[in-house]
This record gives sequence, structure tokens and C-alpha cells, in this order.
Amino acid sequence: MDVSVVVPLYNEEESLPELVAWIRKVCKEHALEYEVILVDDGSTDRSWQVVEQLASEDARIRGIKFRRNYGKSAALHKGFELAAGDVVITMDADLQDSPDEIPELFRMIRDEDYDMVSGWKKKRYDPISKTIPSKLYNFTARVMTGIHLHDFNCGLKAYKNKVVKSIEVYGEMHRYIPVIVRKAGFTRIGEKVVQHRKRKYGASKFGLERFINGYLDLLSITFISKFGKRPMHLFGTLGTLMFLVGFVLAAGLGIHKLSMLKRGLSAPLVTDSPYFYIALTAMILGTQLFVAGFLGELVSRSSPERNVYLIDKVI
Repeated sequence: MDVSVVVPLYNEEESLPELVAWIRKVCKEHALEYEVILVDDGSTDRSWQVVEQLASEDARIRGIKFRRNYGKSAALHKGFELAAGDVVITMDADLQDSPDEIPELFRMIRDEDYDMVSGWKKKRYDPISKTIPSKLYNFTARVMTGIHLHDFNCGLKAYKNKVVKSIEVYGEMHRYIPVIVRKAGFTRIGEKVVQHRKRKYGASKFGLERFINGYLDLLSITFISKFGKRPMHLFGTLGTLMFLVGFVLAAGLGIHKLSMLKRGLSAPLVTDSPYFYIALTAMILGTQLFVAGFLGELVSRSSPERNVYLIDKVI
């Protein structure tokens, strides 16, 4: 099979028939063997009934229904598990992603040997309350991850099948799938300018809280990617540095007092100096950070995934 199109959805009953018909038309025109996997993330409208109807009319349409709403990451993860196509393409169900992009995304994966291609909605039809925070968020993500994509959160992406079978998307980490993909050892990540369409039915399911959650998730994925299996490298280094700063400061206060006493001068108590409490706080924090790193290392060593490696080829 050439293409698996994975579509996570939540309360999109109006758009599903049009989306599936559009995907079918594009794939037929380009002679692509395809399947469409519709993942209903606990919709409360008639979305699942629509999915059932579409699946009964076409064997290439498959549906998954969650008992409740788990989030986009869970929907993508389950869709990835079932995808059988050589190329896996994800898109949103709201018709803001154009299925006309499928052939070119497929070509970039197959002919240019990209592991993943991420869409870039260069021209967006969103209010300024969404576009400005999105630009700031994407800039921060580029700086922190080192992956130079313009639109991390674009739902229109394409992957080699082996890529989606090698990663786990959880929580709300769908925003950072490029980071997860690179962490899994797939470094050929490309980008394509894609068409962004105005929403035709319903309203957006995401509020401003997604930007706050996005930054928190960015910190999490950056830490896990760099220090997930070696937490001592971060906490131990910071703890040691803080302890040494506090120790040197405290030692300086002690040496200064001893020097004054040796010269017969009246010396104030070390505890009268505010620097003593700064030094004490630094040493306590340094010790706590070091212990946190040590405990994190123990947890990491006990993890069943401590020696899980993704092997590409064996000869």
C-alpha cells in the first residue's frame, strides 16, 4: 500500500464526508493505493455514525472510536499503530488541511528519501490572536530544539512507515513530533509550504491555553531528549557548581575573619554577614540538586527501556 492517511477528529461530523471524498479523488487521480484511518477522539456529536457510514461504503476507510476524549496525541499514536502504508500522512479533519498536498508529500518521502516532511502554513487564515503567539512559539521551539522548521504544530505531515512504528506520541507531545522523530534517530526532516484553508464548519477545539501548555511541553521534551537517560549530567553538574560557589563564598568569609583576628583586629561574627546565608543556601540547593540527579539516575538505571535501541539494519 502506498499511503495511509491518519485523521484524528473530534466533533467534525459536517466535514468528514467532504474530506474523505476529497482524499479519494486525489489518490485516484494519482494512482495511489491508499487507506484512510479516522480516529474519533471521543466525539459527542454524530461523528462516529458518519465514520461508520463511510466505512460501510468503502473498505479503504477504517475507523477507531475512543470511549472518551484522550487528546490528539493519543489519536495519532493509535492511528500510527494501524497504518500499513509505505508513507503515513496525517491531517486534521476540519478541512483546513488540503488533501491536494498528498501526492507531493508522498513524492518527497519516496523519491527524496526524507524520513519526515512537515507542512508549513506560510499563509494562515487565523486571527492575529493565534498567529502572533504561534510565531513566537515556533521561534522558541527552533532555538531550543535546533530543528529549523517554521511550523512545528502543523497537522499536515508525512512519514516513512518505519518512523511512525518507532516513536511513541503521548500527552500533548504531538506538537513536538519532529523532536521525537529525531530522538529516535531519524534525522532527514524536511519541510514543505502547504495550503491553509479557512475553517468551513464548526469552531476551533483549541483555546489560548494550548500556547501555555505548548511551552511547558517544550521544556519537557527538550529535557527528556537531552537528559532523559542521564539526569545526573544536568542535576549533578548544576548541583556541584552551586555547592562549590557556596563553599568558596563561605570559605572566603572564614578566611577573612581569621585574617582579621591574626592581625588583632575585631572581627564580626560570620553569621552577621548576609553573604553567609547566601553561601549556605547555595550549598543546600547544590546538595539537593545533586541528590535529585542521583535519584534520577537510579530510576533511569532501573527503567526497562534503559537498553532499548532502535536498530536500522543488520548484515
